Amino acid sequence: MLPVAFALALAAAAPFSAAPLRAQESPPQRPGFVPPADKDDNPVAPTPAPPRTPAATLDRLFERLAAAKSPEEAKGIANLIQRRWARSGSDTADLLMTRAQTALRDKQTELAIELLDRVISLEPDWAEAWNQRANALFIAGDPIRSMLDIGETLKREPRHYGAMIGLGSILRQQGDDKHAMVAYRRALAIYPQLEAIKSAVESLASEVDGRDA
Repeated sequence: MLPVAFALALAAAAPFSAAPLRAQESPPQRPGFVPPADKDDNPVAPTPAPPRTPAATLDRLFERLAAAKSPEEAKGIANLIQRRWARSGSDTADLLMTRAQTALRDKQTELAIELLDRVISLEPDWAEAWNQRANALFIAGDPIRSMLDIGETLKREPRHYGAMIGLGSILRQQGDDKHAMVAYRRALAIYPQLEAIKSAVESLASEVDGRDA
């Protein structure tokens, strides 16, 4: 039976001028000319492609990540994914996140957690906010709460390979190598060229698979 925490964890314009414009006079038309009423009357005009949504862009990046042929290519794609995870859509939440990350770098862990609490209150659906707080809690020496926040991250972004890696690391430290392997393999399925996870899986494979034999 899976530990409770592990089960939870598997369940980141320019202003428009207001000046009036002078209307252009239409050129004279030939007698009997009728302008087209809509695009159906002008079949030559191309139909513009619908804009790609942020979610569709992210889906495409994950497809490219899985198909990447080298660690270097995959790293570039992963950087693009992480940049999109880092955007909450709220200037206030983004600013608080930046301050929390600065606090972590300065080893002000309690301040970082307090700031991330505020971020999550503002943007509870932002997966990266939960992931960053999971990291801060782990640094603060609270792996159980960290795993719970990893679970919240994966509810919102099931492809968050960083959260899976964090979960695997915590489980491995707790001696649960079997479930750590599950988490690592899930991360590797999403990011096959991630060398650190390849090494972690290889180091655990013989031991874990040998126990199950």
